[in-house]
Amino acid sequence: MNKEDAKQLGEDALEELAQQLAAGKSEQLKQFLNTMSSFHNYSFGNCMLIARQKPEATMVAGFRAWQKLKRQVRKGEKGICILAPMVGKKEADDGSSEKAVFGFRAVHVFDVSQTDGEPLPDIHEIQGDPGEQLQKLHLVAMSLGIGLTYEDDLSGAFGVSKGGSIVLLSGLTAAVEFNTLAHELGHELLHRGEDRKTLSKGIKELEAEAVAYVVSTAAGLSGSLEHSADYIQCHKGDSEQLAHSLGRIQKTADSLLERLQVVGADPLVAVA
Repeated sequence: MNKEDAKQLGEDALEELAQQLAAGKSEQLKQFLNTMSSFHNYSFGNCMLIARQKPEATMVAGFRAWQKLKRQVRKGEKGICILAPMVGKKEADDGSSEKAVFGFRAVHVFDVSQTDGEPLPDIHEIQGDPGEQLQKLHLVAMSLGIGLTYEDDLSGAFGVSKGGSIVLLSGLTAAVEFNTLAHELGHELLHRGEDRKTLSKGIKELEAEAVAYVVSTAAGLSGSLEHSADYIQCHKGDSEQLAHSLGRIQKTADSLLERLQVVGADPLVAVA
C-alpha cells in the first residue's frame, strides 16, 4: 500500500464512520476509540488506519523495532500501513536551522500478535480499578490549575465542570470517579473558549465522553461510554465536523495520558 492508498483508506473509513453515526450506530466509534486508547500518541488519522486494517491491534511497531525488543515478525504477516512524517532541517531567515515536516510517506508496522519472541511487560496493570492512577489524575487537574471539590448532591450528575474548577459527587467508586474526572477535564480543556459558544451540547458531551473513554480504557477500566447512544447522532453524518471532533479528542486524550505518565515525578507536588 502506498501513501495515496493509505490516505484514501483513511478518508473512506472516516466517511463510513460518519454514516454509521448518522444511522444511530456506535460500534465503529467504540472500535476507533479503543484503538485510540492503545495508540494515543498517534494522530487520529493513523489511529483510523490501524482500526481499519487491524481493529484488534494492541501494540504496533516496525520490523526492526520489534527485533530490538527481541521479537520477530512472523513470515507472511501483512503489515499495517500508516503515514509517517518526513522530517528535515529548514533554514530560518536568521541563518539558524530548525526541524520541519516536508511531507508524509507510507510505512508498515506490525501488531504484537504478528510477532514471536520474548514476552513483553504487561502494559495494562490496572484491571477495573484505577489504583494510584486516580490520585495521579487529581494531580493532573492541579497541574492544569483546575480546582477539585466534592459535594453530596449534584442534582443527579456525577460531576460538573465550572471553568477553572470541577465538582465531583461524594462517595463515588474509584473507577467511576476516575472516569467522571476525566470527562470533566475533557470539558475544561475543550469547551472553555470560543467553542463553548459554537458547539452544540451534544457534540461537547460526545467529545468529553470520548476523551474519558480513551483515558479510562488506557488506565485499564471498562464500561465507560455507557451513554454514547445519547450522542452518537450529534454530527448528523457530517464527516468534516466528525474529523474536527476526532482530532480534538485525540489531542486532548493524548495530553491527559502524557500528563498521567509524568505527574507525581516532582516530589514537591502532592494531593491536597
